[in-house]
Amino acid sequence: MFARLVECQSKAGRSGQVGNKLENDVLPILQKQLGFVDFLMLSDKKNPERLVCISFWTSREDEEQYDRPHYYSINDTLRPLLEFPATLQVFEVNASTARRIALGRAA
Repeated sequence: MFARLVECQSKAGRSGQVGNKLENDVLPILQKQLGFVDFLMLSDKKNPERLVCISFWTSREDEEQYDRPHYYSINDTLRPLLEFPATLQVFEVNASTARRIALGRAA
């Protein structure tokens, strides 16, 4: 399983708009993708304009299939609300209870 970690800093007072856009526009796109497992949107209590999103994928290929057509267009949509461009990191998941859920779905 793989995880995509996207971190962004919204402009002052815009974190609610960014969160709504992620939940209402981005999450439905993710849910339609082959290999999508789960999505977490985390907010920082000390810096309310900072959001960290983690999406989980069954394979690197599935994660890359999502990345090509969608990531940059979503980033462009959010750009006017962000202080600076979002950062993306991809990780291999070595341990997770969600992994058992993903394996159960595949069976």
